[in-house]
Amino acid sequence: MKRSKIIIAGIILFSFIVGIYLYPQMPEKIASHWNSQGQVDGYMSKFWGLFLMPLIFVGLTLLFIAIPRIDPLKANIEKFRKYYDGFIILFFVFILSIHFWIILWNLGIEISPNVILPIGLGLLFFSFGILCQNTKRNWFIGIRTPWTLSNDVVWDKTHKIGGRLFKIAGVIAFVGVFFQSYAVFFIFVPGILAAVYTIIYSFFEYQKVVK
Repeated sequence: MKRSKIIIAGIILFSFIVGIYLYPQMPEKIASHWNSQGQVDGYMSKFWGLFLMPLIFVGLTLLFIAIPRIDPLKANIEKFRKYYDGFIILFFVFILSIHFWIILWNLGIEISPNVILPIGLGLLFFSFGILCQNTKRNWFIGIRTPWTLSNDVVWDKTHKIGGRLFKIAGVIAFVGVFFQSYAVFFIFVPGILAAVYTIIYSFFEYQKVVK
């Protein structure tokens, strides 16, 4: 955990340093939102455009540090802590890449979000699948339904199949790079289907256990 904290602290510090360094070079209004076709449809002020993400980093860091400490089943979290820490680091790297991509866009280097997001979210989905397959029952991390939280067997079965589904969703999201006009569908449809299926699956597995 100590190494992951150092990496996360480095990411946060780096994001603030980049924002301060580039502040004079950035336009007063920064493009900050794009539609499904990769066209800009939202702006924010220069300050928030450069420092919103770093401030979000700080809030997320406090949250991710608190979760393993306040969870009533924190002993279970320690059993898969390396997977949890690895996912958090990847998540922070993804957010940092989005931050830099926004900066580059506003400096005139316009890379389509339909290239960046399928790759980044595809990796996140796949990493979440790995995390799912290694989680133990807890109140904050994983596929938390009333049925998984009520039974270890249901938790384990749901997370094994959920992990496989999210890995598949990650691969499909990545394919969206080659079909940029439909990238949003390659990203969100598989992710939503995987989530819905695991919820329904956990319900029926719980009914089997009860019977």
